[in-house]
Amino acid sequence: MMMDVILIIVICLILSAACFFLWKEKKKGNACVGCPHSCSCTKKSHCTD
Repeated sequence: MMMDVILIIVICLILSAACFFLWKEKKKGNACVGCPHSCSCTKKSHCTD
């Protein structure tokens, strides 16, 4: 029972951290967060590599 609660809390923390990271990167203006060229990429152009 206690192990289940700890596991749920850890999963929620990981998901929250991932959502915060995506929100922060989108707020910076990175169009493609997972792309290695995201800093130079614009929203109108998409990576074709």
